[in-house]
Amino acid sequence: MKDDITKRVLLEAEYIISTHSTLRQTADLFGVSKSTVHVDMSNRLRKINGKKYQKIEKILQINFAEKHIRGGQATKEKYLTA
Repeated sequence: MKDDITKRVLLEAEYIISTHSTLRQTADLFGVSKSTVHVDMSNRLRKINGKKYQKIEKILQINFAEKHIRGGQATKEKYLTA
């Protein structure tokens, strides 16, 4: 794996661990697609750093469980401001 990809994966992982941000928020910050961050966190990070992968997996499971709540909140705010 190229060094620049490895650095990006580790930076994304550190960011998600420290802020508990979503894949979409992380992708926006790093200027890559949500799919790229997903591949970075689910495949590449496992090969690079297993301990960080385990931490990320827990955070991503929480984010996945809460996504319907965030979506409902966004819809509510949309109609309140319209």
